[in-house]
Amino acid sequence: MNSARRKILRVLSGETLTPPPIWLMRQAGRYLPEYRETRAKAGSFLDLCYSPEHAVEVTMQPIRRYGFDAAIMFSDILVIPDGLNRNVRYTEGHGPQMDPIDEAGIFALKAEGVVEYLAPVMETLRRLRAELPEETTLLGFCGAPWTVATYMIAGHGTPDQAPARLFGYRHPKALEHLLMLLADISAAYLVAQIDAGADAVQIFDSWAGVLGEKEFEAFAVKPVARIIASVKAQRPEARIIAFAKGAGYQLKTYRQKTGADAIGLDWSVPLAFARELQREGPVQGNLDPMRVVAGGKALEDGIDEILQQLGHGPLIFNLGHGITPQADPANVTALVQRVRGWKG
Repeated sequence: MNSARRKILRVLSGETLTPPPIWLMRQAGRYLPEYRETRAKAGSFLDLCYSPEHAVEVTMQPIRRYGFDAAIMFSDILVIPDGLNRNVRYTEGHGPQMDPIDEAGIFALKAEGVVEYLAPVMETLRRLRAELPEETTLLGFCGAPWTVATYMIAGHGTPDQAPARLFGYRHPKALEHLLMLLADISAAYLVAQIDAGADAVQIFDSWAGVLGEKEFEAFAVKPVARIIASVKAQRPEARIIAFAKGAGYQLKTYRQKTGADAIGLDWSVPLAFARELQREGPVQGNLDPMRVVAGGKALEDGIDEILQQLGHGPLIFNLGHGITPQADPANVTALVQRVRGWKG
C-alpha cells in the first residue's frame, strides 16, 4: 500500500503542510440530505452502523461532496457495550440508552467475542479502503474507556456524568476494572480496524472535561495510555489521535502520558496554549462548530485565526467537536475552500 500521498499521515508523522489537510468530526451526519435519505432506508441507527453497504455509503457521502483528506468510518462509540450485551438502543429525541450496569454486573462482564461481534465494522473498512481515492486517509476510531463507561453506568447520557463520577468515588475498584476491561477490548478493536484497512485511528474521550485532576489521571489518562501501548506493541507503525474534550490545561502532559501521535483540541483551548502543545507534535482542531452554523464572517474569522496561529506547524484542520445537524452544507463548502486557499 502506497500511502505517501495521504496528507494526514504525513502530518501525523510530524510534517507541516500548507495548506493543512482537513476533515471534520461527524462529517457524515444529519446536516447532509443524502445522509438523511440513507438513514431512513437503513432502519435503526445500529442497523446503519452494522450494515457495511449503508455504512460505506454514508462514509463516502462527504468525501464525494467535499473531497476531505480523510474519511472516518461510520460507526458509533457504543458498539463495544452493544457487543457486551448491554441492550444498546437509540430512541429518537432521547439519544443512546442501555441497561445501566452495577458493581456486580461489571465484574461479570466477559471480553470474549466482542471484537468478533463487530466484524461488520471491519467489512466496512475493507470496502472503504477499496473505494476511497488513493490519497484519502481512512480513519477508524473507538470511544475512550471513561466516556464509554459513563453511558454504561448511567444507562444514558447526562449533562455532567454525575452517576459515573459518583460511582467512581463509591466503587473505585469496580470502575477501575471496567475501565481496564474496556481498554483491552478497545485495543483489540483498533488493531482489528488497522488490519482491515484503517490508516490511523482516533480515540474519543468526549467526557474527559468533567473530571478533576486526580480522576483525569486515573480515568482518562491511564486507560488511554493502556490502549495506545497495546496497539503500538502489536502494530508499531500505527498512528493514533487522542481527543480529550474539555480537558483544558490537563492537555499539557496528555500526549506524553498517553503516547498519542497527535492530540485533538476542542474550541475552548486557547490558541496560544495550542501553539505550546504543537511544539511537541501534531495537533488537530479546533474550530467552534457553531461558526459553521453561523457562516459568513464568523466562519471566516475563526478559520483565519486558527490558520494564522497553528498553520505554521503540524496541523490537521478540524472542528473542536462534531458538526451539528443545523450546519448548512454550503457553509462546509466555504470552510473547505477557505482552508485549501490558504497560502501560509
